[in-house]
Amino acid sequence: MALHKAVYRTQGWYRRLSVPQFTVVTGLLLIIFGTFVLCQPICSSSSVGLWEAFFTATSAVTVTGLTIIDIGQDLTILGQIVLAGMILIGGLGLMAITTFLQGFVVRGTELRCRLDGGRTLDEFGVGGVGRTFRGIAFTATTLILVGAVVLYNFGFNDIPRLGDRVWASLFHSISAYNNAGFGLWTTSLQTYRTNWVVNFVIIFLIVLGGLGWRVTNDLWSNRKSLNRRTLSLHTRLVIRTSFLLIAFGTLGLLITESLGKGSFLSDVGWGERIMTALFESVSARTAGFSNLPLSVESISDSGLLLLMTLMFIGASPGGTGGGIKTTTLAALMAATRSTLRGQDEVVIRNRQISDKVVLKAVGITVGSMLFVLGMALLLSTTNQGLEEPFSFLEMLFTCISAFATVGFDVGVTEQLGRFGQLVLIIGMFVGRLGILLLLSAIWEAVNHGKLKNRNRIGYPKEDLYV
Repeated sequence: MALHKAVYRTQGWYRRLSVPQFTVVTGLLLIIFGTFVLCQPICSSSSVGLWEAFFTATSAVTVTGLTIIDIGQDLTILGQIVLAGMILIGGLGLMAITTFLQGFVVRGTELRCRLDGGRTLDEFGVGGVGRTFRGIAFTATTLILVGAVVLYNFGFNDIPRLGDRVWASLFHSISAYNNAGFGLWTTSLQTYRTNWVVNFVIIFLIVLGGLGWRVTNDLWSNRKSLNRRTLSLHTRLVIRTSFLLIAFGTLGLLITESLGKGSFLSDVGWGERIMTALFESVSARTAGFSNLPLSVESISDSGLLLLMTLMFIGASPGGTGGGIKTTTLAALMAATRSTLRGQDEVVIRNRQISDKVVLKAVGITVGSMLFVLGMALLLSTTNQGLEEPFSFLEMLFTCISAFATVGFDVGVTEQLGRFGQLVLIIGMFVGRLGILLLLSAIWEAVNHGKLKNRNRIGYPKEDLYV
């Protein structure tokens, strides 16, 4: 009864929130809830205080994977289950879940809000949020269970205890599909670097989770007549861009690390070298698993720069990863091509792309770059007074890893002070929500939720030299 009254009293406050604001508030509430749960003695050891729990909860909800604790040692089995639950909530789409819940919490939601929610959720469709979420949950459950079964039978068969083997298979399957990068072992998946089953299962789950439900649903719906004509432009563009980036990253790492002196890939055979390069190329967008030790000593500067590029681009819209998204890159490349050809329209696959989409792609990219540079600037202020200061490349790598929700770490995160870790926490949260969504929520809050007036006045045009 008391809970019912509390929910009833807060309905008026929730009703005044827009979809972006509701998403931000719900994300913060999930992080706060996860923080207090993880720091309880039943979930963690005495070494996990409120701050460690806060950092871990943020990393889990934003499916990043950066951590300042040892997941396998510092968290109990209950704590690991709670962590897996937060990964699922964040990975399956924090925006989708909050909009789905908004239909039950916020009574009397107007059609305009539903439309706004559809756009926020990568245009899932008016009135179809519940159906879409059920499709996302069913697809994710199926793929996660299939991945866990394969890992149990053919991947982690070196784990003697049945319970440990089952949980390791399920946890890493959840983490891989949701592009989280959390592992139960300190060395991530380095022990299984030569295990082809583990590598390919993790790669398979990362790619499918990063493609997004819209793409997997389109592929499944057209499975009987799978060709270019039946698939949407979005699906074709996402698949093409994703696999080009994977090939580019794999080939790039093979070149940079094979030529680099003392690098990891120069000391192994070609089979293992190709597998490692492929795994790291896929994981860089935006999973964070690693099958080799990441540090400035083990990877060349050019290799780190290549990984930063892949991390910044990230996964695809509607997927479980972060970054500026593959379609954003495709829109920018198409706009560049049109400019070089002297065309006034941006065309992709014989389809004209609206100026609004191109402007959004530019806004996302510029906003993300400025935010990451701001993070690196703040992080560089923490370098003073350290016995072994971090290089700017290390700090920039860590900032991109946090903002793009990747989870790659070159030994910086745990050694940072509270201020530096707070910068990463903010970066993870902003990166998962999206820079434009957050700015939209802030703008609406500053303007007290008022609709921005549509400017119907036309202005004279004038050329600008660029």
